[in-house]
Amino acid sequence: MKLNKKILSLILSLTLGVTVLTGCSNNSSSSKNETKKIGITQLVEHPALDQTKKGFIEGLEENGFKEGENIEIDFQNAQNDNPTSQTIASNFANDKKDLIFAISTPSAQAALNATKDIPIVFTAVTDPVEAGLVKSNESSENNVTGTSDAIPVEKSLELIKKFVPNVKTIGVVCNTSEINSKLQIDRLKKVAKKEGINVVDKGVTQANEVNQAVASIVKESDVIFTPTDNLVASSMPIITKIATENKIPVIGSEKGHVENGALACNGISYKELGKKAGEMAAKILKGESKPSELSVVTLDDTETIINKNVMDELGIKNPVL
Repeated sequence: MKLNKKILSLILSLTLGVTVLTGCSNNSSSSKNETKKIGITQLVEHPALDQTKKGFIEGLEENGFKEGENIEIDFQNAQNDNPTSQTIASNFANDKKDLIFAISTPSAQAALNATKDIPIVFTAVTDPVEAGLVKSNESSENNVTGTSDAIPVEKSLELIKKFVPNVKTIGVVCNTSEINSKLQIDRLKKVAKKEGINVVDKGVTQANEVNQAVASIVKESDVIFTPTDNLVASSMPIITKIATENKIPVIGSEKGHVENGALACNGISYKELGKKAGEMAAKILKGESKPSELSVVTLDDTETIINKNVMDELGIKNPVL
């Protein structure tokens, strides 16, 4: 059957029109439902860092980003090995992730070393300025922002004095390669000196050195303070076992320390810290803000947590808090 040229022209026009319209519709739908790729790099497994990851995912979900629907999460754990953190970060950069969530200072530093373009949101970083991650807490002036777990050491010293009123010497075990620890110890020494209290610290670089360091420090300390140090957090069962056997109380920096045998802590919620980071990441993924436009967030509210079993074992009375 022969078609009239006018009819054939009309059919072609309509066909092309539908094709174009269909193409536009598909592109719009694809853009709207585009899956964002998020790389999560965590230095090591321990309760505080694990809680930040959980909070981060919750923060994303509450702001419209859910794994399996519109985000794809690639989680990698460096098992407390800094070179592995660098490898993970480089892989994330090469994979062109839409955002990197870095849990801990070493993880965040590795991510920044790997990319100056991909947005990086960190958490559990005590001092992001000293760590070289941001220019200031108000504006990073780069592709980085996040949440800090910094809490005043004055609060920890106050707690120590309540449990050990006649304290003369505070012992600290720390990872010498973590700037977080150095900053906390320097601040503790400064405020303790004003109170006439001495601070002695023993540095370690790996887990198998912790036992000996604690065994040494209990001999010259009235109490042990554990900072927000990732190696220390992973070694808390060892630290608290030796300290408690020697009737030396341990005052921690976060809930995970107490759950692993410390007497008490005055700390923040790491899950809430991660949740705040998730909220920041959502703003970046939506294109509402750049990392440099989001100030570093800290949590003002702290909570005193006491391990009653340890308190009884040490024969310490519940102080007035």
